[in-house]
Amino acid sequence: MVSSESRWEKRQRIRAHLMDLVEETEAGRPLPGERQLCETLAVSRPTLRSVMDDLVRDGLLLREHGRGVFVARSKVAQRLGQGPASGSGAGPGLSVGGVDGEWTSRTVEFTGAAAGPRIGRRLGTAPAERVLRITRLRLVDGDPMCVETLHVPAALVPGLAPRDLETDSFYRLLGSRYGILLTRASQLIEPTVVDEAEADLLGVPVHTPALLFERAARDADGRVVEFTRSVYRGDRYRILTELSLAPEADGGRVLGGSWSAASRVPGADTLVLDPYWNDRG
Repeated sequence: MVSSESRWEKRQRIRAHLMDLVEETEAGRPLPGERQLCETLAVSRPTLRSVMDDLVRDGLLLREHGRGVFVARSKVAQRLGQGPASGSGAGPGLSVGGVDGEWTSRTVEFTGAAAGPRIGRRLGTAPAERVLRITRLRLVDGDPMCVETLHVPAALVPGLAPRDLETDSFYRLLGSRYGILLTRASQLIEPTVVDEAEADLLGVPVHTPALLFERAARDADGRVVEFTRSVYRGDRYRILTELSLAPEADGGRVLGGSWSAASRVPGADTLVLDPYWNDRG
């Protein structure tokens, strides 16, 4: 390598080489040994290990003491779609596509109690109204991926049982059994860390980085039917969104601006304004 190579350039070169190995190597298989990699890249072992540690934190590599470094299983990719509820129940959006793996559920809590002030506000109900609180562990190909806590007014879903939510999508149940069609939802996504209970269910250390989804879904009458809080593993989950920047057929007027200044974020039913784009630019 050129002697004038900066520390940053060296790290980028090592990372690029390791990323090529990750893409070429089957999940669960080991990378070449550190000595071989150091000779190939003409770098020191501490420098190589430092870059490897970054990829371990990113969930791309697994380091096993005494055994070596292995290619991790790929992250679950979730495409958030926008449209009518698909009833797949496979992820956080109303319309879901591009989900990697098979999603299953295990109900870990199923209780009924008064909504209380906070949940009552989210559902638009009186604090004294009875609400079902349902916590499910969501799995992909058998691996824990998400802890989901669902709140729904008990009067809307008479006879709902824990097993129902392990054998069918909640949205599909709402439509087929209760005649409730969800038409829109507002969804908030933000970073978080898992607490002790979530860590135990997901099989990760306490305070592991995660993604928090909070969603309120409404029916055709504008009534809030469910409020759901979902915590997804940050090391195994990523989100794909497709942004539309072109004007729509109605002329693209939005919030007093134009579609050149806004992107519609699929799944979130939200318009996000980009401050660097404007009508005067």
